[in-house]
Amino acid sequence: LQRDAKGQYLFDLLCHHLNLLEKDYFGIRFVDPDKQRHWLEFTKSVVKQMRAQPPFTMCFRVKFYPTDPAALKEEITRYLVFLQIKRDLYHGRLLCKTSDAALLAAYILQAEIGDYDPGKHPEGYSSKFQFFPKHSEKLERKIAEIHKSELSGQTPATSELNFLRKAQTLETYGVDPHPCKDVSGNAAFLAFTPFGFVVLQGNKRVHFIKWNEVTKMKFEGKTFYLYVSQKEEKKIVLTYFAPTPEACKHLWKCGIENQAFYKLEKSSQVRTVSSSNLFFKGSRFRYSGRVAKEVMESSAKIKREPPEIHRAGLVPSRSCPSITHGPRLSSVPRTRRRAVHISIMEGLESLRDSAHSTPVRSASHSDAFVAPGRGGRAESSERVAVIADENYSPADSVLPTPVAEHSLELMLLSRQANGAPCSIEEEKESEAGTPAAAEAEEAGGELRALCPGAGGLGAAQAEQVNKFVLSVLRLLLVTVGLLFVLLLLLIVLTESDLDTAFFRDIRQTPEFEQFHYQYFCPLRRWFACKVRAVVSLLIDT
Repeated sequence: LQRDAKGQYLFDLLCHHLNLLEKDYFGIRFVDPDKQRHWLEFTKSVVKQMRAQPPFTMCFRVKFYPTDPAALKEEITRYLVFLQIKRDLYHGRLLCKTSDAALLAAYILQAEIGDYDPGKHPEGYSSKFQFFPKHSEKLERKIAEIHKSELSGQTPATSELNFLRKAQTLETYGVDPHPCKDVSGNAAFLAFTPFGFVVLQGNKRVHFIKWNEVTKMKFEGKTFYLYVSQKEEKKIVLTYFAPTPEACKHLWKCGIENQAFYKLEKSSQVRTVSSSNLFFKGSRFRYSGRVAKEVMESSAKIKREPPEIHRAGLVPSRSCPSITHGPRLSSVPRTRRRAVHISIMEGLESLRDSAHSTPVRSASHSDAFVAPGRGGRAESSERVAVIADENYSPADSVLPTPVAEHSLELMLLSRQANGAPCSIEEEKESEAGTPAAAEAEEAGGELRALCPGAGGLGAAQAEQVNKFVLSVLRLLLVTVGLLFVLLLLLIVLTESDLDTAFFRDIRQTPEFEQFHYQYFCPLRRWFACKVRAVVSLLIDT
């Protein structure tokens, strides 16, 4: 890449390589040296967005999940969305009931290994692959039963389409979780979906707010504010605390982009958004792409021969396969995968133990907020949507990109010191040939940064006080600056030839005459003398 190459150039180059036209749903994600995720901004230079040294590691991801993935125009687009959702399923982002999980896994099997063949698929063949963070023998038998009896004859494209249709109906479809804390210090995951803003705690969706009810989003430091206006003209402010200011800014930018993409009718309605009400404070951001309605209209006009799709084989490892032109990749022994998985999951027990299923407390001064359902109907705390049989705790869902191999080794060494059952040699061998050789380290980094716990509430209050003091100081500074500018403007106008009653009255006051003869006239003569000297010097040279 040239140093001044924009993100749009890189993205267009990639989509051309993939022969992808419906590209607005996708984006490029990268991780900075502090393990903070970012979406590549297409209007800015690629090199300037990277804080690391080249070569840069980036990942092609679904950024805006289609509202109806089955309605996508081209099969290549559906296949890429299928790969993303399959990855979400494995990393724990797409959480669902056991019955739904078995059906989704059976669709994946049918799409990638074809019809059941007793000669090729011996007893227990479904246990050779891992579709979810955790498996059970009962679930594996159910997957094999559905694959044998219900899906025979389906082509890969048909199975993928059925997979998408089923995934779209789940409560966690399109969820890209952001770990946060509510005002009570309870762990929660915030996410933006095609339908609105959601909050997940335990195994329940405790909040769902449609996009047309979200009036504003802003952040200050680690604090994220969501302003909601309901039909009863009841205004609510929801407050959450992100692990770091960078994570909070990323959350805010994701919210701005998702709301613009799904809510607006056309891209000309997009406006620059500020994180603060005051022009001299906060970040400014503007979504630069097309909106969902424009994308659908553009897709309807596509008229070309469907491009050839090179489907990859099923790789039962931590990273789902991507579109490839090479040979199919071999399987990884499941016992070794389980050892790797146990080490990854080890640091998540405290998060699971502290998960709450009650609605989070609103930061507004009104009554506690009760979230409306997808149809706009309010839900009580006893009727929040149950999304799965287990707690929503996306173990690997925060793994967007690989990181340096030496970082992985350091992480695995620390796990061994804590009694983790996975060795560096096993990890390297199990991940050989996959594109995500070191994703696990990033999960540890981001999950360790999940918020400090109950003691963090006092620190957050102290930080709020500091922010208030800084805001007051900024306001005083700007006020003094404005007064100084206004004073200079008044002096210039009064000394000009502008003849109005207001200025005549000012010029006739003794104070103005004293200022004019003792200060302004000498200053004007001195300034004119200096200007003449500079002009003469320039003429001579």
